[in-house]
Amino acid sequence: MKELFIEGTSITPKVQFSADNGLLLLEGRSIPENPEDFYLNLITWLKEYYLYYEDAIEIHFKFEYVNSGSTKFLLELLRVVRASLDRGETTLIKWYFEEEDEAIQELGEHFSESLNIPMEIIPLI
Repeated sequence: MKELFIEGTSITPKVQFSADNGLLLLEGRSIPENPEDFYLNLITWLKEYYLYYEDAIEIHFKFEYVNSGSTKFLLELLRVVRASLDRGETTLIKWYFEEEDEAIQELGEHFSESLNIPMEIIPLI
């Protein structure tokens, strides 16, 4: 399975998904004009990973800003994670936020609570 790397821009996050080490990173701003075009590739990659790999993975979310369109697709991505957890697979999630950024902190908490996904919420100092 190939690594998925997307360079971050002013409207899309950096994406680095590596099957070799089981580390997935999304970092930056997420305000793409068409979030479906951006996020469907990520969701597809994650589904394929769970089909072919049994190793634990770790997902790091480090967002500066997320718009409502992106939130919908992040929820879909996390539903894939929820389904894997239901099958007994191991996924660790770390959600980072700037210490004063309550909106990003609360978004991570909302995802964790609404999908019943264990998620480490980590302030960046």
